Amino acid sequence: MFSKKLFGQRIYELRRSAGETQTFLGELIGVKKGQISGIEKGIATTTAERIALICLHYNVSADYLLGLTDDPEPKYEVKL
Repeated sequence: MFSKKLFGQRIYELRRSAGETQTFLGELIGVKKGQISGIEKGIATTTAERIALICLHYNVSADYLLGLTDDPEPKYEVKL
């Protein structure tokens, strides 16, 4: 089941481990720093398009971000 809290926590952990700021991630996906903060706090979500950008940037699966699996490794080939 989807949890905003887990979704935000995973994005926070990925962003921090990459040494990136909320501002940087926001610019990457086209939102303001405050939106990233809301996502990481578990009070906001984002669009499917932006989730896809986050997955591509951090090389994780959408299933991982959405809390459907604990395995971050994508099990598919990305086609651009």
